Amino acid sequence: MNDYLIRGIAYDGFVRAFAVRTTDTVREIQRRLDTWPIVSAAVGRTVSGAAMMGAMLKGNERLTIVVRGNGPAGQIVADANAKGEVRGYVHNPHIHYNEMNEKGKLDVRRVVGTEGSVTVTKDLGLKEPYQGTSPIVSGEIGEDLTYYLTVSEQVPSAVGVGVLVNPDNTVKASGGFIIQLMPNTPEDIITKLEKTLSSIRPVSTMINEGLSPEEILHEILGAEFTLLDKHEVVFSCHCSLDRVNRALISLGKEELDAMIEEQGEAEITCHFCNERYHLDKEDLENLRANL
Repeated sequence: MNDYLIRGIAYDGFVRAFAVRTTDTVREIQRRLDTWPIVSAAVGRTVSGAAMMGAMLKGNERLTIVVRGNGPAGQIVADANAKGEVRGYVHNPHIHYNEMNEKGKLDVRRVVGTEGSVTVTKDLGLKEPYQGTSPIVSGEIGEDLTYYLTVSEQVPSAVGVGVLVNPDNTVKASGGFIIQLMPNTPEDIITKLEKTLSSIRPVSTMINEGLSPEEILHEILGAEFTLLDKHEVVFSCHCSLDRVNRALISLGKEELDAMIEEQGEAEITCHFCNERYHLDKEDLENLRANL
């Protein structure tokens, strides 16, 4: 198992914890979308957050995180389900800055922006999906997801996500953790966790050093950590020719007629996986005939 996620509890159930390694998954996204290093970091952080928040779901439930910042990357989207299947997309994959931030790291907030919103939509199998929104507070993704979980979902949380990128644009290490406090957590536990989290190494550094998700949580929580669940995390896109056909049919007769007459073909590219679907004139006419 290469990329995987774990879930556990600590301190007599007062603390819920998640940790994930997403290196191979983010590598695949970088390869498919041709993201440049600083954008790979932004997308990878969002994907790691989505994978862990997806692990909070059940069955066939899924969620989508949309980060709409005022930076040049534009909209960043990541979605995940309870099975560990994730994917990610960014509006502008080709941004590069030579300058690092004040910590000597890729300046993610510069491409994401420091103003905007984080929206999480959950498909829980109900008539209407659940949607929560909070403002971007830093553009660093981890802090923005921390704020979302704490304010919008009212679960005090600490989110750490990170990505290291090689000089050739490939992803070297990627992953994250989420620590959450349950109601009535004693103050001494909160104080201890705050102290640990304020001094811990960046999560991408820990993964690059070879630490597993289990070891990351042990560094944060100590011997108190108890593993509850472990499952694989993989890149998975649910686009298909059938979905493309249904999307084209939904355009209606007039739009399809115009497409047949003016273009004689259609080519649809999936934002998430860059898969291209080509339909010739005969394909379009067959779709038109079924309306």
